[in-house]
Parts: sequence; structure tokens; C-alpha cells
Amino acid sequence: MPNSQTQAYLERVKTLSDQLVALQRPIRILDAIKWPAGVQEAFLESDGKRLPAVNRDYYEHMPLPFDRHRLAEAFSQLVGEINRQLGPSDALGGILRNTAEQYRQVLAMLGCRGTLDFGSYSRQLYGSPANTIAGDNKTLLELGQDLCQVFSLPTADHLLPPGGRTLDAEHAVHYLTNRMDEYFGPGKVRVELSDDIVSDAAAGGDCIKVNSRALFTAQDLNVLEVHEGWVHIGTTLNGRSQPWATWLSVGSPRITAIQEGMAVLMETLTFSSFPRRAQKVSDRVVAVDMAEQGADFIEVYRYFRERGDSELDSYRVAQRVFRGAPLTGGAAFTKDISYVKGFVENVSFIRSAIVCGTPEIIPMLYLGKLTLEDIPVLYQHYQEGHIAGPTYLPPMFKNLAGLYVWFGFSSSIAGLDNVRVRKHFARLLGA
Repeated sequence: MPNSQTQAYLERVKTLSDQLVALQRPIRILDAIKWPAGVQEAFLESDGKRLPAVNRDYYEHMPLPFDRHRLAEAFSQLVGEINRQLGPSDALGGILRNTAEQYRQVLAMLGCRGTLDFGSYSRQLYGSPANTIAGDNKTLLELGQDLCQVFSLPTADHLLPPGGRTLDAEHAVHYLTNRMDEYFGPGKVRVELSDDIVSDAAAGGDCIKVNSRALFTAQDLNVLEVHEGWVHIGTTLNGRSQPWATWLSVGSPRITAIQEGMAVLMETLTFSSFPRRAQKVSDRVVAVDMAEQGADFIEVYRYFRERGDSELDSYRVAQRVFRGAPLTGGAAFTKDISYVKGFVENVSFIRSAIVCGTPEIIPMLYLGKLTLEDIPVLYQHYQEGHIAGPTYLPPMFKNLAGLYVWFGFSSSIAGLDNVRVRKHFARLLGA
């Protein structure tokens, strides 16, 4: 039981945290920049020769469901209250303050939909392919290009899920409902059909929405189970169970990399992923870079068509990176670099925690919506009883023995001269 001084501090944290949760509630970035389904149909009917009619004028006729200037002022006032009530050097206050300030940037970005300034704000919030990996000088673009090469090798085509996409959306809803009930408990997570999303499926709060027009393979559903369910919804529900740090249930762009990276890592650890799926993730880094370097929507679309991708897949990767940005090039919605960036940085974090002798900190990745830099602060407060441990954890994060061995071997192998090793085995394989 905390003493009276600590109790008063924690109550101030909760009050400020609840205010942040309430303020951010109407902000839905992807809803604010989504395209209607008819845009895809019109573009493909034109044989990919006419830019979609999604420009500044389109966004001006799709008003935001809130007054962004008034909301930005409210976030500014909250930042002032955090400093006043917790002090400018308080560690939990620093996380709260950084999150609130990011939401102000989000509002500024949404006010620039359809302009080059949208891309500038997006780079500030999510980063750029030109950024380097934390602790290394390799850029995300270089890493994305390397991964594209690996996952597009001819042999990868033989590893496609058998049977093609034959499972309809209703089957997906039934399957995922059963899987969520097994993982979270009956009725904790809803799975429902939606006509209002562009992707095949998306998680929000305690609900997975499945695109009513989509078709799936069994392996696609395995990916959705662990990506949307175990990671995105699992961390949301863990955040909601926090007694004081209630902001851990919601996420500004600062947490996107760890979220998407952990979701891709979970696909990998459960052997749910497959080469074409992994290639799509790395393709997005290349597409973002092309848009930032000046390629327009049609040029990005044609790049993937000429590489051999289908019309639909080529459209979708271009559409993802041009949401909110001008279709004439020079800017992008850079969120999609987060999958590769987060995967690499999460793996590095786990390996480092093992090598440094602190594997017990690894499950903190699932506390809620957070960044890697937040974890030491949150772990300290967890030890003091102020932060609740994660309720929902994937099996390999509950019992760390297997994870420890896996990443222990990985850390040791990382010290080898990989170029010489590849040459040795290339000679052995006659490649």
C-alpha cells in the first residue's frame, strides 16, 4: 500500500492520464486520410493511367470530426498541467508530456492533408526510410531493399500458402472469434464484418474488423490472429488494466514502431508468416522512399506492376503510402516504415536484454502502448507496484526459457563474419 505522498502522486498521474485518453479519443488518423473504395475501382479501370482524384480539395470536403485548433490548445494546456503537477523532470510525466505533444503534431499533420507539409509532419512523427537503425548506420531503405531481394528470390514462390485465397470474410470472422475467445476468454474481443476498411482486417480497441470483400488463406488468418489479436488488442487490454498509467491503453505515433514491429516479430516466432507476406512489409519501405524522392502515385504503382505484382497488390502498396499526401510525389505517409524499423529494434532490444542479464524486462514489451525508451521507467514503477504487469502474454513471453535460448544463439551468431560464412556455404551449395 503506497504511503500518502506516493498515493497523491499516483492520483495526479491518473487524473492527467485520463485527461489525455479523453482528449485523444476523437482522433483517428487512418479514418482522416482513408480513400473510398470507388477510387480503387476507377484507377484499375483506367489501366493505372489516371491519378486518383484524391487531392487537397478532396480532403477539404471531408472535414475532421473535431475542431483541431481547439483540441490542439487543450493538449497544450495539458502539457502545462503535467509540468505543473508532476514537475518537468518527472519520468512518468515526461512520457505523458511527449505523448500529448505528439498529438499536437498529429493535429497539425491532419490540417495539411493533401499537401507537401503533410509529409514533413509524417517524417517527424514516424520517421523516414533515410533514417538509420538505432545503434547502427544502416538506413531503413538499405535494410528494406535487402529484405525485398531475399523475399523475392525465385525459390520463395514455391513457399506460397497452398490453395490460394478461398476463405471468405464470414469464415474469417467465425475462425478469429473462436481464436480470440481461446486466447482472451469468451466475449472479451469482438470480431465483426466491415465495409469501411481498406485493408483485409484491422484492430481497434477490443475489436477486429474484417473487410467484408476480402478473401483469405488459412495462413492469412494465422497472421491476423497473432498480429491484430495477440499484439495490438493484447497490449490495448493490458493498458486498460493499468491502475494509474491509463494512457498505456492508447497510442500516439511514437509507439507505432514497437507495435508493428512486435506484431511482425510475433508472426515470425509463431511461424505464421510466409515470404510473400514478409515481402509486402519490406516493399512498403521502398514505396515510401520512392514517394519521398518525387515519384507520383502512378510511378510507384507501375514499379510494382513491372516487378510482377498483381494490379491489386500494386495499387494497395501505393495507396498505403500516398494516404494524406499529394499524389504528385515529394511526400508520403511514412507510417509503413514502422514494420521493418520496429522489427529490427525489438529484436535488438530482446537480444540486448538477454546479453545484459536482464531477461525479466522483456515481458514489459506487452504492458501497453509504449516505446522501447519508456520501458526502463515503467519497469521501475512496476517493481514499485505502480504499474500492473501484462495480463495477456503470448506463450513464449510467459515462459522465457525458449525465447532466451533462441535469442541467445542469435546474439552469438550475430558476431560472425556473415559475408565469409555465406561465401563458404554458397560454394558448398554450388551457388
